[in-house]
Amino acid sequence: MNVFLLDGTYELFRHFYAVPSVRDVGGREVGAVRGVLGSVLAMLEHGVTHLGAATDHVIESFRNDLWPGYKTSEGIDPALLAQFHPLEDTLEALGVVVWRMVEFEADDALASAASRAATDARVEQVFICTPDKDLAQSVRDQRVVQFDRRAGEVRDEAGIRARFGVGPASIPDYLALVGDASDGYPGLSGWGAKSASTVLARYIHLEAIPDEVRTWEISVRGAPKLAATLARHRDDAYLFRDLATLRITVPVFASVDELRWTGPRSTFFDVCSRLGAPGYFKRARELAAARGG
Repeated sequence: MNVFLLDGTYELFRHFYAVPSVRDVGGREVGAVRGVLGSVLAMLEHGVTHLGAATDHVIESFRNDLWPGYKTSEGIDPALLAQFHPLEDTLEALGVVVWRMVEFEADDALASAASRAATDARVEQVFICTPDKDLAQSVRDQRVVQFDRRAGEVRDEAGIRARFGVGPASIPDYLALVGDASDGYPGLSGWGAKSASTVLARYIHLEAIPDEVRTWEISVRGAPKLAATLARHRDDAYLFRDLATLRITVPVFASVDELRWTGPRSTFFDVCSRLGAPGYFKRARELAAARGG
């Protein structure tokens, strides 16, 4: 079997800015929810059997206690923010397992699910469905891969190296140096993608990078300044790496069998009616019947 893990937060953002505005029967904006629902139905229609989705039930997480500038819900369009919980309810009504994250983030749930699914010998491949660079650290050889559904690209470990210049194990270190504007931490001054990938390709992790540039075993443009910055701000770099490191202990499922899609719940008809999307109900019922559900 193949296991698909969907980044519900990313999908909601993607569809919010890609599809027309739609109001439900109560006048609430649901265009992005309908867009994600249609996309998930298409996945199931194209043969996906085991599927789980993670969402940020709240934007804030334990990382906000570690770094005051970490991302919050501030600045998110209210019409988008209001669709987070309806999306969770809609996917669950469809029969999809949903992990609603509060203390942790959706990315932590995806990383945890990928790690757990990969231990099951019955699983051929795990597809983490998101282009989020944080999840690149969860890729393992060709067994756990990252699937950018929008671009139609699948990245295994070789693909991660081709994109970032480092392997999955170095992704948190890489992000610690270059920063992540979307998550709200700056990285270290002067360090860019090229310098970070070149140095980490040699040293793998921050701890192994010497403070003294004269002992570096590689040639990097601006190396003396980069080394001095890292020497002065190692504690910041370690903190940023902690922010970038996804937790893999989130309780997601006991067995991948829990992720098998067996059809919509009894509430799905009412959900589709409120969304003004009766065709989605028909598609889900027909698919479940075809699978013997």
